[in-house]
Amino acid sequence: MSPLRRDVAMAVAVFAGGLALLAGGAYVHRGQAAPLLAVPLAVACPGVALRRRRPVAALVLGVAAIAGDIAVGPSLGTVLVFTDNLYAATLYGPYRLARWLLALTSVLAVVVGAVAGVVARDWGALAVGGVQAGLVLITPALTALIVRQHRDQTIAERAHAVQLARLAELDRQAAVTTERTRMARELHDIIANHFSAVAIQSAAVVSRQDLDARSVREVLESIRENSVRGMAEMRTMIGLLRAEADEPETTRHRLSDAPDLVERSRQAGMDVRLSVTGTPRELPPSIELAGFRILQESLTNALKHGTGRTDVAVEYRHGEIVLTVENPCASESAGLPGSGTGLVGMTERATLVGGTFTAGRSGRSSRPGEPVPADDGDRVWRVVATLVVESQPFEARLISAEDAR
Repeated sequence: MSPLRRDVAMAVAVFAGGLALLAGGAYVHRGQAAPLLAVPLAVACPGVALRRRRPVAALVLGVAAIAGDIAVGPSLGTVLVFTDNLYAATLYGPYRLARWLLALTSVLAVVVGAVAGVVARDWGALAVGGVQAGLVLITPALTALIVRQHRDQTIAERAHAVQLARLAELDRQAAVTTERTRMARELHDIIANHFSAVAIQSAAVVSRQDLDARSVREVLESIRENSVRGMAEMRTMIGLLRAEADEPETTRHRLSDAPDLVERSRQAGMDVRLSVTGTPRELPPSIELAGFRILQESLTNALKHGTGRTDVAVEYRHGEIVLTVENPCASESAGLPGSGTGLVGMTERATLVGGTFTAGRSGRSSRPGEPVPADDGDRVWRVVATLVVESQPFEARLISAEDAR
């Protein structure tokens, strides 16, 4: 049954109950005919049917009914229906009206009690009249206002819960996006380094017909080593993704593995010179991984787009590590497709540990007293990454630690 039908049924039931009270003599006897008191009752009962949809109209009907009833009665049935009209107007009407009704009924209750005391010239009549007026006027308004506040609070809490659920969903989506980005970055760094070397070396074997069996074997061994290393790193990453929280951690890459990176690049045919200055020391896992991946990606780019000669410098400073990789750019592309995300990934890695990253062309070498050859001109590509070891922002350290895992 709809709310309107329930209210209409209640109005009919209330009217029947009011008639029963009139028949039982529940009214002030002034010599008036009982059917006359049914008129105010009939005026007030439609307000019960309109209590939800038209609460102000219900209040107007109730006020008119109680005024007429007091003039000819009053009767208990009409007074009780009026309390429902007042309750409905406070609960379902405008909030400002509800506050005004509570204040107005409080004043009226005091006034009614005072008038009763003055008319009867008795303090007891003042107290009884005030209490009765309070029960008829203040109690319905106050009760409805309390119910309304609880209802509004429930609605607000429900809306807050919905908002929290939406925020949780947004956080979940952001976490999924962040994890996908991290996985994409790791996969790019793993595949690009090893399989770029495989592609270049295999292309060299195919294009050159003058290689002897020993040279071909050496190239094939280097191809096999890069393939095996790439597959091993892929398995390591897949194992890390499948590992549970209580399983042992997978071996991490470290910046101290830079000589190994350089040696693999030399096996791929590059002329790489490594320079380490300062005192190597134990670094946080996030710094170790970020530095290793930046060097790995820089050497991959040098292999794909450089002339073969590359200078790598690792400088341990107080509170930071500075990585510098520079190589002359080849006049022609190596023909290897690139995703364009290498520089983006290196920038993200440096930023996550509170550092900086720059990459671009330069017209001179970063090494003192070692100028760039004249034929290279301004075609030297330089990568400089500064990784902050101390005074990292707390949020950055958390993200970096998660990235290192």
